[in-house]
Amino acid sequence: MEIREEQAGDATVLVPLARVDSSTAKAFEARVLAVVNAGAPKILIDFGELDYISSAGLRVVLVGAKMTRGTRKFALCSMKPHIREVFDVSGFAKILSIYADRAAALAAL
Repeated sequence: MEIREEQAGDATVLVPLARVDSSTAKAFEARVLAVVNAGAPKILIDFGELDYISSAGLRVVLVGAKMTRGTRKFALCSMKPHIREVFDVSGFAKILSIYADRAAALAAL
């Protein structure tokens, strides 16, 4: 799985490409945990280039959010409508910081 990593000020931005499913979730988790464990003060996952996310991918997002809760900032942005629907239906949209686009997310972080 390809995941771009970018810096935007003091925020680390991860951009997963194409799909996060049962066959790619381990690679996604490794990358998210590497950024979390490196102590990045602000973590943003930009889903703008993601076409599909399974429950395995949702679990990775939840683990990252829990590991940073109260100590660092963690947010998501740029979800296509069908990706946002997965977060809405699962209830994750109520417990995670989700922004319409990268600019809004970075401003809030």
